[in-house]
Amino acid sequence: MNPIVKKTLDAMPLVNKPQKVFIGLLLSVLVMFQGKATFRNLSRYSAMSEKRFSRWYGRSFDFFTFNSLMMSDLLLKKDELIAALDASFMAKSGKYTDGLGKFWSGCSGQAERGLEISLLSVVDLKSNTAYALDVQQTLEQENKTRVDLYVEQVIALAQQVINLGIKYLAVDAYYYKQKFVAPIADAGLHIVGKLRSDADLLWPYTGSYSGNGRPKIYDGKVKLEKDLKHFKSVGTLETGEDVYTAKLYSKCLKCWIRVVMLRFRKKDKTGYALLYSTDTELEAMTLIKYYKARFQIEFFFRDAKQYTGLTDCQSCRKEAIHTQINASCAALNLLKLEDIKKKNTQEKTVISIASWKRLKFNQHFMCRVFEKLGLPLSDEKVMDTYELFSRYGAIAA
Repeated sequence: MNPIVKKTLDAMPLVNKPQKVFIGLLLSVLVMFQGKATFRNLSRYSAMSEKRFSRWYGRSFDFFTFNSLMMSDLLLKKDELIAALDASFMAKSGKYTDGLGKFWSGCSGQAERGLEISLLSVVDLKSNTAYALDVQQTLEQENKTRVDLYVEQVIALAQQVINLGIKYLAVDAYYYKQKFVAPIADAGLHIVGKLRSDADLLWPYTGSYSGNGRPKIYDGKVKLEKDLKHFKSVGTLETGEDVYTAKLYSKCLKCWIRVVMLRFRKKDKTGYALLYSTDTELEAMTLIKYYKARFQIEFFFRDAKQYTGLTDCQSCRKEAIHTQINASCAALNLLKLEDIKKKNTQEKTVISIASWKRLKFNQHFMCRVFEKLGLPLSDEKVMDTYELFSRYGAIAA
């Protein structure tokens, strides 16, 4: 069992020994298997049978605590962390899979039949990479919208996220809804997100009180090009966009927000991108940095789908799907942590998950061969061969 995984499981006293053994073996398989992460294929790369995988996939496991403990040493050393939330579509065949429905697919640009997962992650701004904390399958519930389900996921874990020193949750434009923003702001997290260019915003009234009636609060609707002089100019980004900011009132969210406008020219036309935060004191450049960091969650989805079997669960049961998607993300976390440990740096680096999977598979294969030949790894020549061929076929560093 990987030392990082063993240390983490030993710190979870409520997990019994058989489940600790299974989770340890499962993660060791997910970081090196080849092909699809089906029960039968995973059994080919481990001593566990297909039936054992199927049986244990139906039992619950606290992956949020596992991920938090596994990354605790790393996260406690970080000064700047934010949380990020996003959903991803997973294709799924069959008629009786739990949670099957119509969900938006970004790849095809339309709603498709399949499954959806919602990932709450933590983004390390210094190394510019995302780590999974909790993954939930979107399961339709009576009298609840999908936004309600996303809110429940975040609120249930909000205090634990805050305990990690995180104050901001970065989301995309879909989550610009009062029923999402208001409950999470009440839970103690500030939202960083994106607005539509035609968002209904109001200027604050800064004039004097006339003495008659209710004091005036708002000073008219924001018109971007016409009211450009009322925004505060912050500077220009390296990519050429001019940055403006203002504290405005959102009629959609029914609260004051910090708005950052990125103004750019494309051919002969002027374009705008509007970012916002519920923290009205947040600096404009910091807000931009937080929102850009949100895109690391997209790279996490990509790597988990390509390398650790995120979309490969063959079971129709929601319990098994939950185990598969969380174990897949935990395995990707493990590879990223091993990469940091090997490079011994907290700075931004380039990581190849494909190379790490090749390395893990080569090591597993050589251990099996040397074991059958009766050759101990303690032998100098055997260890030299082991080190030499561990990176066979991997992308050069």
